[in-house]
Amino acid sequence: MTDERVEVAIKNWAPRFTSQGVDYNDFFRTTARVGKWEDWCREWVATGDVHYDLAVKADAKGNKVSAGERYIGAALCYHFGKFVFQDFHDEYVFASRKAVEAFAKGLNLLDPTGERVEIPLDGATMVGTLRRPADADKPPFVLLLAGLDSTKEEFFYWEDVFLKRGLATFSLDGPGQGECGYNSFIRPDYEAAVATVLDVLTKRTDIDSNRIGLAGVSLGGYYAPRAAAYEPRVKAAVGNCGPWNFGECWDVLPGLTRAAFRYHSGATTDENAKARAYQLSLDGVAQKIRQPLLIIHGKLDRLIPWQQAHKIVDAVGKNAELAMFENGNHVCNNIPYIYRPLTADWLKEKLG
Repeated sequence: MTDERVEVAIKNWAPRFTSQGVDYNDFFRTTARVGKWEDWCREWVATGDVHYDLAVKADAKGNKVSAGERYIGAALCYHFGKFVFQDFHDEYVFASRKAVEAFAKGLNLLDPTGERVEIPLDGATMVGTLRRPADADKPPFVLLLAGLDSTKEEFFYWEDVFLKRGLATFSLDGPGQGECGYNSFIRPDYEAAVATVLDVLTKRTDIDSNRIGLAGVSLGGYYAPRAAAYEPRVKAAVGNCGPWNFGECWDVLPGLTRAAFRYHSGATTDENAKARAYQLSLDGVAQKIRQPLLIIHGKLDRLIPWQQAHKIVDAVGKNAELAMFENGNHVCNNIPYIYRPLTADWLKEKLG
């Protein structure tokens, strides 16, 4: 009998994985080998190793583009292998490090101008990927903010959507996320992370510090409005399927998601985790937002009820726009051809 957690993962995550770049066939071949949850990460790492081996062979033949594509493919498999797999810590860290290494190799081959940027914050180190569009002297830039267990390695093809429209991107592993999460926990005041990043990036001369946008997905859809409320350097922000109050969503969250939040928030018990989830609230914060804000949500979202989006928009008032999709799931990953260009085009317009 298939593990219930595996059944939930297969049912809910196919759109997420494939929209971010995992091959459709890989998803079903790999998950077909998973009989119990304990096998999940190991099987995804095995699939990642197939791509990594192809990358090494292509690189040896001088086929740099093919090698780069396969390194990114490997990184995505490694990343999603450890996705909310934190209860098996050694495997989680092992797959995480493989994802970081494969992604770096792929980025170097496909976009050699891309940079890894490390930024200290309260004893931890945030890590981001900076990419700039070709033939752009000083482009506006967008901070891409990940969710509960997403990381910068998940965003390569998401970044391309902005780059094609002349926007630079900075994909961030902030507190409790990715590499920064090795030594930090989720914090409700994510604006501290964004402010620290902007203190560094606005000193650069190859991006326009007067045209800064934010785009956050899932829990990043809370981080983006939160940061915009406190950070005047941000000129426009997009929140995609983020919560008004994460604690209000707690009872409908899948068990795997609740366990991941407990781990990444540093909570010691389920009760403590729920209490910390309630601290992630935009009440009294959203009312401070003065920049243009676009809220994207799907009515089929099983994690963050669509009513949460209305609470954000109502609190912000005239500066907020709502794009609600009847057929959209969490982050609208089942309709990426709608939400991705919508996000990038809207930010391009607002940033000028």
